Amino acid sequence: MLTLALDTSTRVGGVALARDGTLVAETSLSARATHSETVLPEVDGLLDRAGEGPDAVGRVVVGSGPGSFTGVRIAASLAKGLCAALDAELHAFSSLAAVAAQAGTGERVCALFDARRDEVYAAAWGAPPPAPPVLPPSALPLEEVLRALEPAADWRFAGEGARLHRKRIEEAGGRVLPRTHDHPRAAGLLELLRREPEAGRVADRRTWEPTYDRASGAERGV
Repeated sequence: MLTLALDTSTRVGGVALARDGTLVAETSLSARATHSETVLPEVDGLLDRAGEGPDAVGRVVVGSGPGSFTGVRIAASLAKGLCAALDAELHAFSSLAAVAAQAGTGERVCALFDARRDEVYAAAWGAPPPAPPVLPPSALPLEEVLRALEPAADWRFAGEGARLHRKRIEEAGGRVLPRTHDHPRAAGLLELLRREPEAGRVADRRTWEPTYDRASGAERGV
């Protein structure tokens, strides 16, 4: 059985395929085009490389956000549509958790995405996800995140939000991980699924919705 992984929550998206728990292929979605233009061709390309058709996909795991409101919706809508068409299982994990999973095991990791308006989307894990987060996913000013995690020297910070606020994080004593940890990889979702297959299972794929952690700009009137 093939598992398809999708994440379009940030500027750089990703698609990956695994067969029986082993990664077959992975690709990044270009930041120079919209994910709605690139994600389906990339899915088709990965299936071609695997020598399989869509009917071989028995499970889809998707990054559920937070992140770009439109981006999160792209992967979520595609995942739900594919699962309905293929009668496949749907699993969903926080896109922040995918970044934390990429950071390795045995470390305290805080994942940060840029939420604009002087805020970050943040979540922190004292043990590798999908263990429960110490700081649940939420949109907060960076200063509140750093206060919640004092001392910052005990933490590693990953994600594009950490890169954006690197100076302030390092002044507080935190360590920012390399650029390879800036965006959630689809393979990170597969790793979460491997660690705990039942943790992200969606019971009703028809009614499931991704996690935005705050209203869209249109709803806020900005």
